[in-house]
Amino acid sequence: MRSGKAIVLAAVLFGLAGPRVLLQAAAQEQKKTATTTPAFSYDPGGRRDPFKDLFGGTTIREKKAIGGLSDLLIEDVTIMGIVKARGKYEAIISLSEGFPLTLHEGDRLADGFVLSIGDSQIVFRRTLDNRGVPLAKPRDIIKEIISEER
Repeated sequence: MRSGKAIVLAAVLFGLAGPRVLLQAAAQEQKKTATTTPAFSYDPGGRRDPFKDLFGGTTIREKKAIGGLSDLLIEDVTIMGIVKARGKYEAIISLSEGFPLTLHEGDRLADGFVLSIGDSQIVFRRTLDNRGVPLAKPRDIIKEIISEER
């Protein structure tokens, strides 16, 4: 196979062969490679299709490491406690990994912000949906501390 390419290359370099000879040689090479490579076929043998979507088209939200407030969704906030410091309330929340974090009024989250913090509740204003699209009408979400946890 290499000797055939070498002969055609030598003929082209010395001007003995034209473009027609090159096209014929290329066509012969393609025929040889096409016949040697087998076509792929898959027999499931009663097994499930490995390329079929396992979740049936539903979107599954991956748990990712949260680097800060801008990665945190309102629904993921777990209130650990509320503290009054310097005349203002601060909320201590828990991330999904269990690490504590402090929230103040006006802090931005991935899908909204903290509207207000009271002595037993936090009011969030949700401005984006789960896909990051702005909501036509923002919603207020209230999360309270359970009386047993106070």
